[in-house]
Amino acid sequence: MEKLRNILAKLPHPVRWVLTVTIGFILLVAGLIMMVTPGPGLLFIFFGLSILAFEIKWASELNKQGMQGLEKIVAKIKSWFKRKKD
Repeated sequence: MEKLRNILAKLPHPVRWVLTVTIGFILLVAGLIMMVTPGPGLLFIFFGLSILAFEIKWASELNKQGMQGLEKIVAKIKSWFKRKKD
């Protein structure tokens, strides 16, 4: 994501905003469609929100909440596997 951020930072603001919003919403809609059809829907939704978070505040907040939820899930799975070993 840092590489994408660096590429977008070199563009003028109006062009950067249009590209970011267009790519983000395309990935977000594709992810929502993939939730009911075969495909990695959650992954596309996550990537779409991550790209939108570069320019849009609500997407940034959703992305932050999603990352916190993912960290909790990973911690719970790790603790579950540690109990299985013992």
